[in-house]
Amino acid sequence: MSTFSIFLVLITIVCFLLIVVIMVQNPKGGGLSSTISGTQMLGGVQKTTDFLDKSTWTLATILIVLILLSSLSFTGSLNDTGSKIIEKSETPAATTPAAPAQQTPAPAAPATK
Repeated sequence: MSTFSIFLVLITIVCFLLIVVIMVQNPKGGGLSSTISGTQMLGGVQKTTDFLDKSTWTLATILIVLILLSSLSFTGSLNDTGSKIIEKSETPAATTPAAPAQQTPAPAAPATK
């Protein structure tokens, strides 16, 4: 397994976690913290919001770093260097052009009645 494949798996995991964390948040500040009735559960409402905010920024930073590292580890071995189209277009052309054959028109046969 190449390092590029490992980076792809890690990027996929971080993307999934980032989606989950963003979906838990509510854009109006409700989100997960609005479902908690007491302020003492999970460290309080404000701490839950702070945790979700910090985890979003942390996962986004990790995602950017992984993308940059994966681009550095990409060697370009996935491209097809043996393309058939290139091979067909590089066939050598004939070096001497063929001279057109000169044909003399045949004399017309006399019409018979």
